[in-house]
Amino acid sequence: MEEKKLDLNTIIGFTLIFGILVWMMYQKQPSEKDQAAAKAKQELVNKEAKINTVATNEIALSRTDTAAADSTKLANLQGVLGKFAYSATLPTAKNEFTTLENELVILKIANKGGFIVEAKLKKFEKSKKGSGELVALIADNNASLNIKLLTQDNRTLETKNLFFEPTLSKSGNDQILTMRLKSDVNAFLAYKYVLKSNDYMLDFDVQSRGLSKVLNTSKPLDLEWSLKTYRNEKSVSYENRYVELYYEHEDSKSDYLGLGNDETETVNKLSYVAFKQHLFTSILLSKQPFEKAELFSNSLVNDEKIDTVFTKQFKATVGLPFQNGEINQSMNWYFGPSDYTILKKYDRNIEDTVALGWGIFGWINRHAFIPLYGLLGLILSQGWAIVLFTVLIKLVMSPITYKSFLSQAKMKVLRPDIAELGEKFKKDPMKKQQETMKLYNKAGVNPMAGCVPALLQMPIFYALFQFFPSALSLRHEGFLWAEDLSSFDSVLTLPFTIPAYGNHVSLFPILASIAIFFYMKMTTGDQQMAPPQEGMPDMGKIMKIMIYVSPLMMLFFFNNYASGLSLYYFISNLITIGIMLVIKNYIVDNDKIHARIQENKLKEPKQQNKFQRKLQEMMELAEAEKAKKK
Repeated sequence: MEEKKLDLNTIIGFTLIFGILVWMMYQKQPSEKDQAAAKAKQELVNKEAKINTVATNEIALSRTDTAAADSTKLANLQGVLGKFAYSATLPTAKNEFTTLENELVILKIANKGGFIVEAKLKKFEKSKKGSGELVALIADNNASLNIKLLTQDNRTLETKNLFFEPTLSKSGNDQILTMRLKSDVNAFLAYKYVLKSNDYMLDFDVQSRGLSKVLNTSKPLDLEWSLKTYRNEKSVSYENRYVELYYEHEDSKSDYLGLGNDETETVNKLSYVAFKQHLFTSILLSKQPFEKAELFSNSLVNDEKIDTVFTKQFKATVGLPFQNGEINQSMNWYFGPSDYTILKKYDRNIEDTVALGWGIFGWINRHAFIPLYGLLGLILSQGWAIVLFTVLIKLVMSPITYKSFLSQAKMKVLRPDIAELGEKFKKDPMKKQQETMKLYNKAGVNPMAGCVPALLQMPIFYALFQFFPSALSLRHEGFLWAEDLSSFDSVLTLPFTIPAYGNHVSLFPILASIAIFFYMKMTTGDQQMAPPQEGMPDMGKIMKIMIYVSPLMMLFFFNNYASGLSLYYFISNLITIGIMLVIKNYIVDNDKIHARIQENKLKEPKQQNKFQRKLQEMMELAEAEKAKKK
C-alpha cells in the first residue's frame, strides 16, 4: 500500500509542476497589443530592406550612367584637347587658387592656366599711408602667362585655358608649389614656384616630363607674358612718364622701349625683361638667356581724365627650347619695389631698370647721391633729409660758385673800358670785337670763366633731376603742406585746366620759381657779356629775357612733378643766393680786383689759349671777307 500511495503522490507532483509551467508560459505569451507592435516592427524591417535593395540598385544604375557620361565627356574633350583632355577630368579642374605668402609678398596662383593671378606687396599701400589697400602689381585679370602647345596630332593649345593640378609642399622655410598640366598620370608640363622667406624674388621653372610623344618638338614653344600696369600714384600722367619696358640682352646690354604707342622690338639673347611701374616693377629673368624675344609696349593713357586705371600694356614673347624632347627652363620672377639698393643685392643687373641717368649722371647718382641720401634718410624725416642733402651739395659746390662770382666781378670792373672801346669803334663792330678780346687777354680776364662753373654744375643738376623721381623713400612721406613728396603738392584745385600747367596749383614750384628769378637777377646783373659779333645774336638781351622766361618754365614744368624735386630746387636757390650775398659783401673786394687788373694791363699779355686763338682767327677772316666786299 505504501508503494502505491507513493506512486500516486509522485504523479500528482509532476502534474502540478506541469500545470505551473503551462500557466507561466501562458502568462509570458504576448498580448494582442504586443503582437500588433511586433507585427508592425517586422513590416518596417521588411520595408527598409526593400528600400535598401532599391537604393542599391539605383546607385548601381547611377554609377553606370555616370561612367557612361564621363566616357562621353572624355571623348568630347579628347576631340578638342587631344591627350591633354586627361587634365580636364581631374578633381582639380576647377577655378580654385593656391596662395604663397611671406613677409613681403602675397601671390595667388590659379589652377586654370597655372600662372600668378594676384601679386600684392605687403609693405606698400596704394592710395596713402594707413589706407590698408596694398599695392597690387597683378590683380583682376590684368596679367597672363601662356604657352602655345603644338601637338603631334596638329593641335594648337594654349595653357592659359587649361587646368593644372597643384601640389604644395615646404622645404625648410621655402614654399614650393608645382602646377602640372597632365596628358596622363606620368606625363605633364609643370610650372614650379619656390618662394623663399623675406624675399621679393621667387624661383620659377618650366619643365616637361614624358611629352616627347605628345608635343611637336621641332621648334621651341612660345611663352607669352603680358601685363597691364596699374596706376598706383596720385598723377597718372606723371607716373606714366616712368612706366617703361626694360630689358637686358647680348652680353649685359641694358635698354628700354620707347614711351609711345605700339612700340616693338626684337632682341637676341634676352637675360631679363622688366615691366616697370614707376616705383614698382615685375621682372622675368632667365638663368639661360632666351635666344630670341619679341617685346611690345603701348601707352593706355590717351586722356588722363578718363584713362585713370591702367598706364601701359606690356607683352614679351620668348622661346622655350626642347632638350632631348623635353623642356627644362630655369627662371626667376621679381615682384617688388623699383629700389636701386634692393635690386642691386640680387647681382643680376636688374638695378639698371631704375632710371638714374646715363654716363656721368648715373655714376653720380649711384656712387654719391644714393648712399648719401640713404644715410640721411635713416636719421631724419624725408623732408628734412632733402633740406640737409641740399645744404651738403651746395657746400661742396661753393668753390665753383665762388669762381663764377669772381669772374663776374672782374667783368664788372672792366665795363668802363669795354664801354670806351664800344664808343671808339662803334662804326666798326668787328674792330670793336677784336680790341675787346685784346683787352680781356691783356687784363688776364677770361670772358668764358663765368660759364665754366655753370657747365660743371650741369651734371649735378641733371643727376638730381633723375634721382628724385626714382626715390622710393619719398613715397607717401609728407613735409610741411606736402602730403606726398613723390607727387605734386596741390594747395589749390582750379575749376578749369590750364594747358601745360594742369588744374591745380603746387606751392613748392612757385617758391622755387621765385628763388630762381632773384638768383638770375643777381647773376645776370653782374655779368658783362662779350660785345655781339656782326650777324650773331646779342647774348646780353637774351640773358635779360631768360630772367623772366626761366622761372616761368620752371613753374609750368614742375607743377605736376614730385614735390621733393621742387623742394630741392627751392632750398638750393635760396642757399645759392645766400652764398653769393656773402661772397659779394664780405669776400670779393672790387677795388682790389680793379688794382690787379690794372697791374695785369702793364704786363705782357698772356699767350692766347686755343679757344681765344680760334676766335681771333675767325674775326680776322670775317674782317678780310668784309674788306673784299668793299
